[in-house]
Amino acid sequence: MKKALAYIDKHKKQIFDLADVLWTNPELGYKEFKTKKILTDYLKSNGFTIENECVETAFTVSLGSGHPHIGLVAEMDALPTLGQKHANKEDLAAHSCGHFSQCAIMCAAITALKEENFKGKITLFFTPAEEYTDIAYRRQLIKQGRINYVGGKINLLEKGIFDDTDLIIHCHAMSEGPYDFSVNSNLAGFIYKEITFLGKAAHAAVTPHLGVNALNACTLFLDAVGMLRETFREQDSIRFHGFISNGGQTVNSIPEKVVYECYVRALKQEPLLKTAKMIDEAAIHSAKAIGARARIKNSPGYLPLIPDPIISDTIFKVMHDYAEDARIKNGEDSMAAGDIGDVSVFKPTVQFGYGGFSGAPHSKLFEVKDPELVFIKTAKVVVSSVLELLDHPETVKKIKADFKPRMSKQEYQNYIDQK
Repeated sequence: MKKALAYIDKHKKQIFDLADVLWTNPELGYKEFKTKKILTDYLKSNGFTIENECVETAFTVSLGSGHPHIGLVAEMDALPTLGQKHANKEDLAAHSCGHFSQCAIMCAAITALKEENFKGKITLFFTPAEEYTDIAYRRQLIKQGRINYVGGKINLLEKGIFDDTDLIIHCHAMSEGPYDFSVNSNLAGFIYKEITFLGKAAHAAVTPHLGVNALNACTLFLDAVGMLRETFREQDSIRFHGFISNGGQTVNSIPEKVVYECYVRALKQEPLLKTAKMIDEAAIHSAKAIGARARIKNSPGYLPLIPDPIISDTIFKVMHDYAEDARIKNGEDSMAAGDIGDVSVFKPTVQFGYGGFSGAPHSKLFEVKDPELVFIKTAKVVVSSVLELLDHPETVKKIKADFKPRMSKQEYQNYIDQK
């Protein structure tokens, strides 16, 4: 372990330089072609062979062979952020969620791990399109047969890319605050809905009685959801939020078409699916109440992440080499969501958090404040955790024995296909 940690210290400048190039070249999901070249050039220069290229920009690199087989995950995409100083001029892509830092951290970690002798295998998965955005472009890719689903890891799951791994370790940037690290955190799941209310246009002043007001149907629906909120249980942490993306066609006409886009979120899978069905019923019957119709297009977002307790405990212990106990948050229920949650349905999975940033995530002010914490200490946490697990294959066996998939592959396929 000492050789790998020393390697990270010795190559700080190389790691910082990689992070800076990624930070200043943001790209939206399934468009991470420049990002992929930056990463593959770096990894090839350090002796890696690029493997499993698929789903537009995804790829893997690996060390060792056999089992235990530990998977590491790094997300490559950015998201639209108005006013961010490095935002892409074409689509406002900016790394305001910190994915660039994941890539630099994991590159540092797997390169350092080459210095160690270990039994087993480590695969680093570079995944596209975690941010649920740029939906029209992704639907175009689906129509062209280039991808099958909106989320990057969902496509990789369908292809069986993670199948051989025994467990998965992921890390993600945290909000500015009093903590250096977080571990054993849940993530919420969500379902994306596009609800189109369809009425009948008419002259708003002369013949309103001949029209059917789609905006009124939408308003009635929002009132109905407001009344449903009192039935949401606190322990499920249900959230419902959205916006009217099309509120009508012209001021002087009764609105014939209104579109409401929204997320339903929850910390657990069962209440998520139950609440989503309630929302659909509210939309359908609110529209019917005034003679309109509701057309609902559901897209499977991401399922909740339930972290593996043994992996979490291993990482928590390692973190104490790099931070005081008071600066490690253990056991957070986060309303954030990610497609790593879908991976956790089938594999023992952990996403731990790392600090060192200023500004709110997803805002134009988000940036690295403490590069030593973000890149060096976090890479060391990854390296130390991986080697701790590989050095104790009996722990990995227990992790696998205790884990039970939350869905069968067919159940999951039906879910993502909305059957």
